[in-house]
Amino acid sequence: MAGTVQGVLEAGLPKPRWKKRKHIFKIGHGGTLDSMATGVLVVGIGKGTKILSSMLAGSKKYTAVGELGKATDTFDSTGKVTEEMPYDWITKDDIENVLQKFMGSIMQVPPLYSALKKDGERLSTLVKEGYAVEAKPARPVMVYSLTLRNFKPPLFTLDVECGGGFYVRSLVNDIGKELSSCATVQELTRTKQGPFTLEEHVLYEDKWTIGEIAQSLEHCMPLLPAAPSRKKLKTELSEEHTEDPEDIPVSPGF
Repeated sequence: MAGTVQGVLEAGLPKPRWKKRKHIFKIGHGGTLDSMATGVLVVGIGKGTKILSSMLAGSKKYTAVGELGKATDTFDSTGKVTEEMPYDWITKDDIENVLQKFMGSIMQVPPLYSALKKDGERLSTLVKEGYAVEAKPARPVMVYSLTLRNFKPPLFTLDVECGGGFYVRSLVNDIGKELSSCATVQELTRTKQGPFTLEEHVLYEDKWTIGEIAQSLEHCMPLLPAAPSRKKLKTELSEEHTEDPEDIPVSPGF
């Protein structure tokens, strides 16, 4: 996605005077989303790429729809079904009671299909290529809040606020096991990443124009530790751009 935003920003701008760089703008994002997930993915431009990690050190929020009675190898709807189990006895109270076990600091085993790496290769890539891959050991993760929003069997909807390194897919898989059944993620939306939220800061793909991106940057300025003036921002994104783009300290939410 960052590459697409980069193309929009650079379209129509004059070629840089320096020859060493392939792109006018340096672009980076603040962490990947699962392939089937939607929602907030923060993009940094110029010096914004250098402050992404510190700005996004806070919690993340997700809304997830899980399906009882079905397990897949990816822990979500994109994978192959590996198990089906009955779930008709499970009640709303059963789920809410189980959720208490996943609050606070817990140990979690990441899914095999993930961006985690072994010998420089993503685990998901190794698995897809047929290599025998062992799951990473359980690691500590933090869950700040976990609530059941809706339950219409076999579907249940969760609101999750968690720290870094947390996998909602693993959570739903573990919830299924705790209920003596199985479960997988059907839908996943990240609603918050650091200070950026889906309601206030997201710029949807159909609005990826240089003008809309510039407005989004201005809207996000109050969240930055040291924001440039609006006049400076407009100048640096104008067609008369002549400065080194590394001097643009912006980090918008898309």
